[in-house]
Amino acid sequence: MTTSGIDAVCVGETMAVLTSPEALAAGTRLQVGTGGAESNVAVALSRLGHASAWVSRVGDDPFGRIVTDAVARWGVDVRGVVVDPGRPTGLYVKDTAPGGAGVLYYRAGSAASALSAADADRVWSRGARIVHLSGITPALSARASALVEHLLDRRTGNGALRSFDVNHRPALWAPKAAAPVLLDLARRADVVFVGRDEAERLWGTPTAEDVRAVLPEVRMLVVKDAEHGATCFEGTGAVFAPAPEVEVVEAVGAGDAFAAGFLSGLLDGLPVERRLRLGHAVAGAVLRSPRDTLEVLPDGVAGIRGPGAAAGG
Repeated sequence: MTTSGIDAVCVGETMAVLTSPEALAAGTRLQVGTGGAESNVAVALSRLGHASAWVSRVGDDPFGRIVTDAVARWGVDVRGVVVDPGRPTGLYVKDTAPGGAGVLYYRAGSAASALSAADADRVWSRGARIVHLSGITPALSARASALVEHLLDRRTGNGALRSFDVNHRPALWAPKAAAPVLLDLARRADVVFVGRDEAERLWGTPTAEDVRAVLPEVRMLVVKDAEHGATCFEGTGAVFAPAPEVEVVEAVGAGDAFAAGFLSGLLDGLPVERRLRLGHAVAGAVLRSPRDTLEVLPDGVAGIRGPGAAAGG
């Protein structure tokens, strides 16, 4: 059965996050939160007034319930999340105080690593206009990679627009191993987001134009260049929108927020320049926050979107 009314379905792992305000030691108190690129996009789209859904797998444990409840709390449809009784929810620890260990991942063998092509029906049943994926999922396992390949195959599904954020994570796989896989997946998508720096690391492409040269078939290619701005290649044209100055508190989640802003503009039928500006505005709100999920809509969004656009909650 197809569920109507969903604008975008986002597929991928969300983990529990343990954060320490000081270097880890015996007796350190940890705060529990959540972190996941694809669910970040789903939450931001919901905050921007779109009907979004998240499809994934979590463990039958307290962390799985915390993660699912947190995403649902922001208005995201989580009926496509499966609870796996045999695998744990992925976990990572932020130990970013001076002298700390940085980010520690505990996701090997997680419930989300068991995502596979068998989960595709839960994606297509949403009847969404956009299916959003990232390059994190194929790094989790061979079966998870097969799911991404299946969802990006234009012979499958219901005609939804396929969105793919390259999102290379060196902690999960080295550039040499990731480069050909991510390039192949990006070539299958309708909308691709990639950072100029990560594209250079993966494919040796130092400019946005060089990235376009290796991805000429992508309908909408967005190359982000950090604080400088972003370029969207669409058809034979290219539009650049500079990034506004932002006082950065934490950069985690900004790329997901940018993707959500751009996709929101696409859903609203905005021209490409306004889609890019909306992406910058939403990313800026996350950059100014210690959290990696969009919680408060930034000033100026209504002006970029114009009358008739979806209203955020």
